[in-house]
Amino acid sequence: MNQNLTKQMVAEFIGTFALIFIGIGAIHHLGSVPGGLLGIALAHGLTIAVMVSATGGISGGHLNPAVTFGLLVGGKISCKDSVAYWIAQLAGGTVAALLAGNLIATGGESASQITIAGTPALGKGVSTGAAIGIEAVLTFFLVFVVYGSAVDVRAPKIGGLAIGLTVALDILFGGPLTGGAMNVARWFGPALAAGNWKDAIVYIAGPLLGGGLAGLIYGRFLIKESK
Repeated sequence: MNQNLTKQMVAEFIGTFALIFIGIGAIHHLGSVPGGLLGIALAHGLTIAVMVSATGGISGGHLNPAVTFGLLVGGKISCKDSVAYWIAQLAGGTVAALLAGNLIATGGESASQITIAGTPALGKGVSTGAAIGIEAVLTFFLVFVVYGSAVDVRAPKIGGLAIGLTVALDILFGGPLTGGAMNVARWFGPALAAGNWKDAIVYIAGPLLGGGLAGLIYGRFLIKESK
């Protein structure tokens, strides 16, 4: 493995770690508070905004297997590098979930309970098919914005802010329905830490479908290539 790819993997690990760590904490603190959804959405969105900005110059600031998949479909990253990114992202999410659960746990609750609560889950009455569709649409928006604000040479160079705002607005819609994951690592890390694999198909298929479609449409059709 070359040194540059190693640096990229470290950046992807740290950025994804931050998202899942802050996300679990925000859900724990605000999940039962009136109006807490806004706080949860902002916590995720702000974390993505700052971490994409911090890691963008190193790894591109994917921090999400679905984003990496969308860029792979669009021809912006190699298959080999994509696999390395996915390993780093899933590892970052898992370590974050394990650490957050243990650090937040108090005498009245276990680390497992905190992590389970922080794992994206379907809202009452939401079917598997509908949930996959919701995750796919929300992730399509996210990866479309990644292309339009950070990848395209015409981008206004506000990638971190635009991507973070997209995460926040997606959670405001999808939070009560699917948890608004849009990110395989956002589900995988807490799911592995808690041993809770319920509705795995939703959080794998939905984001990858949406990210792949955005990569196909923007990456293969709408994008303006650099000269």
